Amino acid sequence: MSDFPVLKGSTRNALRHWLAEALGTFMIVFTGTGAIVIDETTGGSVTHIGISLTFGLIVLAMIYALGDISGAHLNPAVTIGFWAARRFPGAKVIPYIVSQCAGAAAASVLLHILFPENLNLGATNPVGSAARTFVLEAILTFLLMFVVLCVSAGSREKGIMAGIAVGSVIALEALFAGPISGASMNPARSLAPALVGGKPAGVWIYIVSTILGSLIAVAVAGFLLGESSDREAEAN
Repeated sequence: MSDFPVLKGSTRNALRHWLAEALGTFMIVFTGTGAIVIDETTGGSVTHIGISLTFGLIVLAMIYALGDISGAHLNPAVTIGFWAARRFPGAKVIPYIVSQCAGAAAASVLLHILFPENLNLGATNPVGSAARTFVLEAILTFLLMFVVLCVSAGSREKGIMAGIAVGSVIALEALFAGPISGASMNPARSLAPALVGGKPAGVWIYIVSTILGSLIAVAVAGFLLGESSDREAEAN
């Protein structure tokens, strides 16, 4: 029997990065939207505060666990933001986003299998006008991306500072904006339950607004932090 071929270093590193992004986003969607599903299934046992803390704590945990591997973006808007800030190479953007969306979709599929009676699957749905949700999500993602840029090293969210800061911001924003917009801040988190649950209408709001908010944060952070316009993208 022949041995399995040994992957070259660059290929192995790329696979590690993609798997880390898929796994981390899976965990965020599974636990975060899972908390919503369980709250609805059990008549409110988790509570809004519990759901908000779940999202914040799982992001904190995944940054600690995966930050040294892939940078723990775990969010297409964050990956696009790092690229726009010239901290992340363009060739890696699509693979990262595909990995994140695949992980999120797998989480929603598993939740659908576990709770087939729940048709919402923790999806983000605007309460009130689409315009209000759009503005809210853009501002929420602006704040998230701004904090990420301030506490990250290059394109990597890692270390005590990044984990606590980013996890706290997500929990904070979910606490006050969750009842209105769902406090997504993450296109993959909104897209997965919408597609698996068969309710894609309105999901564009969470894709466009979060990416827009991220890009605005890059511009503001670049000005305030005085980042060089010719910052080199990380090679790994």
